[in-house]
Amino acid sequence: MNSKFSTQSPISFPEFVTLVAMMSALVALAIDAILPALPDIRTSLALTNDNDAQLVIAFLFIGMAIGPIIFGPLSDSIGRKPAIVLGLLCFLAGTLICWLSHSFEQMLAGRILQGLGAAGPRTVSMAMVRDLFEGTDMARVISFVTAVFILVPALAPSVGQAILQFTSWHGIFVFFLVLGLIILVWFSMRQRETLPQEKRSRFHIETIIQSVKTVVATKTTLCYTVAIGCLFGGFLGYLYSSQQIFQDIYLTGDKFPLYFALLALAFGASSLANAQLVIKYGMEKLSLIAVQLLVFCSVVFFIICLLSDGAPPFFIFMIYATIGFVSIALAFGNLNALAMEPMGRIAGIAAAIISAISTLISLPLGLIVGQSFNMTVIPLTIGFTLFGSLAWFFIIFSQRGSKQNLPIPEVY
Repeated sequence: MNSKFSTQSPISFPEFVTLVAMMSALVALAIDAILPALPDIRTSLALTNDNDAQLVIAFLFIGMAIGPIIFGPLSDSIGRKPAIVLGLLCFLAGTLICWLSHSFEQMLAGRILQGLGAAGPRTVSMAMVRDLFEGTDMARVISFVTAVFILVPALAPSVGQAILQFTSWHGIFVFFLVLGLIILVWFSMRQRETLPQEKRSRFHIETIIQSVKTVVATKTTLCYTVAIGCLFGGFLGYLYSSQQIFQDIYLTGDKFPLYFALLALAFGASSLANAQLVIKYGMEKLSLIAVQLLVFCSVVFFIICLLSDGAPPFFIFMIYATIGFVSIALAFGNLNALAMEPMGRIAGIAAAIISAISTLISLPLGLIVGQSFNMTVIPLTIGFTLFGSLAWFFIIFSQRGSKQNLPIPEVY
């Protein structure tokens, strides 16, 4: 076992990995466990437009986009432990606001704070792993956390559905509160600080601004970041409208979490398979193939939609959605790696900025799809077609003259 972990942590390796995995799982739970409750929230908060309930998911992503840019540099300045504790407190405060909400505006404010807080432990715990481990030990930790992060979205709607069997949608936020408190107490009592005082750096807003300028000024990084945002926009369009698609169009009822889980597992399995496929095909080629597959299948499915009044048979929809998810999963990891390649010594803050920019691009795109829901899957199909085509364009455009990019300066 890594000597740094042995000397800096009083907890065992399995306990540490479990704790980090649970902090990462907060993000997936906050997104997906609430999906089965959207109809009840819509009724309880007296929403006049059925599609407005989708904003409960969308506003969480606003906080999640901003969080890494704040908590990453902050943890370099004040230490990993205070930054994670602050993030958990933000998450709990946001959860409390959501639980006690009597208006839709209060709910959305709470969700932004929830997303901001959940991004803290997720981001900083990875930095903590880098502090304590290297080589194969670090790979073991990240592999386990990744497996949990893939599994939780598949199970989260079932958790939400189970809670709704006994109580109202408020019970899901009580569950978030209890889980968040358990993680906060557990982390505070058991985990020591991993970043020594002498290795900390001052928090500079100028560093973040300069890093944003560097990302935006680097052609390949910007193009791949926009491509990620386009693909994620289609994915968010599905996420926002998934409950309506499964339960309102296809009348799956309580089986909605099961079908959602099948697609989530397809996404996760493809992400894992990418590790082998990228060796054979390379990042650029595999990303392009995946995006082309998404666009081609979306065009075919769009024609099928037109021939079946916007709602093809359920098994055809599941086949199309599975192919779409596999395509997006194969492209995501590779496009992120391609965007990061030119970033040199600013890799840490650049990763957070790339994530933030791509998320902020995807949010309005996803909302266009979600808010266009009309009791057919045509808006979703059009979204995947158009956004996939845009991603295709930016992947091609990024490769033209990419060798002429200027070297990336260090940012202090």
